[in-house]
Amino acid sequence: MTYAQTNPPVAEPLTLAEVKAHLRLDGADEDALLASLIRTAREHLERETGLCLIAQGWRLYLDGWPKDGVIPILKSPVQAIQSVTVYDADGAPVEVSLEDHLLDGQARPARLWLRHPPAPGQALNGIEIDFSAGFGEAATDVPDTLKRAMTIHVAHMFAFRGVLSADQQPAGVPDGYERLIAPFRMRRL
Repeated sequence: MTYAQTNPPVAEPLTLAEVKAHLRLDGADEDALLASLIRTAREHLERETGLCLIAQGWRLYLDGWPKDGVIPILKSPVQAIQSVTVYDADGAPVEVSLEDHLLDGQARPARLWLRHPPAPGQALNGIEIDFSAGFGEAATDVPDTLKRAMTIHVAHMFAFRGVLSADQQPAGVPDGYERLIAPFRMRRL
């Protein structure tokens, strides 16, 4: 099970103005750094929780169908399945009909069921599932608790900007961050 992002989010959950207001900054001297830290905070939060905050496109690669027929999708919330492609033994793509599919995109993990999917002919990555995931297109769609976690994380990274460069962030997470994101983490046994 491998994931590849096909369409990155078109916006960030936090605006530069929101972060600058939180940090009480007026000038534009640090804008490029702050934009980088916002992106880093979002990517870190998405890795920690398995959530996609702003709508984005993904491709899931599978070697074979699960025995129970239910495909878990670890990126969530899943908004829609765009396509399912199976590759035959010659490497030719075969589009799978989505007419009789069931999607529980809000579950963690999200679950997809297809009626009578064809067996892949390739042993590795013979199945591709394209889907969109995220809370929505705009920052207002993202839960405020997650935006608050990002805000304090950006502030923490900004405070340590002289210690570590932007490409070495996140240096750490601030107090309270883990409590804010805890309800959004995927529970595993």
